[in-house]
Amino acid sequence: MGFLLLLAVPALGVYALTSRYLRKHPQLLHKPRKVPFPCQHVSHRGGCGERIENTLEAFSNALAQKTNILELDCHLTQDGVVVVSHDDNLDRQAGKNIEISKTNYADLPPYKDSLEVTFYPGHFSHGSDHRIPRLEEVFQKFPGVPVNIEIKPDNDELICKVAKLVRQFNRSEISIWASSEDSVLKKCRKANPEMPFMFSYKRGFTILFLYYVGLLPFVPLKESFLETILPSVINRSACRCLGSLVEFMAIERPSLMSFHLSMFISQVLLWVVNEEEDFAEAFSYGVSGVMTDYPTRLRKYLDAHSSLSEKKED
Repeated sequence: MGFLLLLAVPALGVYALTSRYLRKHPQLLHKPRKVPFPCQHVSHRGGCGERIENTLEAFSNALAQKTNILELDCHLTQDGVVVVSHDDNLDRQAGKNIEISKTNYADLPPYKDSLEVTFYPGHFSHGSDHRIPRLEEVFQKFPGVPVNIEIKPDNDELICKVAKLVRQFNRSEISIWASSEDSVLKKCRKANPEMPFMFSYKRGFTILFLYYVGLLPFVPLKESFLETILPSVINRSACRCLGSLVEFMAIERPSLMSFHLSMFISQVLLWVVNEEEDFAEAFSYGVSGVMTDYPTRLRKYLDAHSSLSEKKED
């Protein structure tokens, strides 16, 4: 027993020192994973604080503010049309207790005149466009614009149709697979492996564990994006316990962010960031960018802090 302990102690010491060194110099084992577009300014649901969420008007407004990525959500109608909507049940968005998956596209109701911003309670968006668009329309109207596509339901037909549309419009390199569910992301990757993709919640917790036990520098990761919530955003909502848990786990810990940014994940995005003080906090972690409901506010902040843009260009 004593002999084994004598061997274990120096072995653990060598492991700890090696892990620490590789965490500071990840390029020795890993080639940085890059994406062919900037990710500093991301518009959540198209900028749902300024226009009705996930509408063509919202996307146009966000692009007028030079957003880098449009974030949107997809569902499949009863007649097989891929539509852009956060919810399947349209009670919150349209005031109608009907489900997109059980309704033909032509029968979908318009959105309400105003919608409360989900991550900014007490604030509402307005706009002249209240129509639920098809994903194909988004690709047609905004060619060349990177899009973060979140797949909501575990639906094989939806995943295959999204993958087909992405290929049809030759945008595999600028379209991101996103889902909180690991099983859904696996299907997405199989349907179109050329698209970059984000960490699922399960994988996110896995890398946190690997980070804290020192194994992360030794593990190759295929994901290109780490998208996580800013704790202070949750702590202003009802889910304070979740925010405290996120802070405890230190997802936003600067050393972890720097590790990912200098390593192969390359893109770390914080959401949903809507106030100037939160922009400042998020970028202080050295992240690639933030996801916001207010693209105009974020644009003003970035323009007022030109050093951030210069840093990203470097």
